[in-house]
Amino acid sequence: MNRRHFLAAALGCPALALMPVPAFGEETVKLRDLYNKDLSFSDYALAREGQRVSISGFMAPPLKAETNFFVLTNRPLAVCPFCETEAQWPDDILAIYAKRVIEVISFNTRINVRGKLELGTFTDPDTQFVSRVRLVDAVYERA
Repeated sequence: MNRRHFLAAALGCPALALMPVPAFGEETVKLRDLYNKDLSFSDYALAREGQRVSISGFMAPPLKAETNFFVLTNRPLAVCPFCETEAQWPDDILAIYAKRVIEVISFNTRINVRGKLELGTFTDPDTQFVSRVRLVDAVYERA
């Protein structure tokens, strides 16, 4: 039970307490909604470029300590296999650049992330991580 569910129950709204609450009070996007089958960006992604969106997934183990960068995956991964070229970019991961230094969350704990959607190839100057899509100025919480 999260704070929203607790408050709903405490205020005498037990039906509301049982309803799922999307991350940050809005619809949560699925990673697969960002790409077409040919790995081009979807109309959904293109329409939301530059806007804040929420996406749910799992935090992959960070590439280095004391960083504001991590990779959001569609399924839990215990190791970080993400140092690939743009041509090998999988469609079920997303680069996340948080507002602050991240607090590492266990790789098998679902999280919700909200940030500004950026599209296009970018190579991180510190990690050399290549991304095609990312959330910047992001915040996250356990799902």
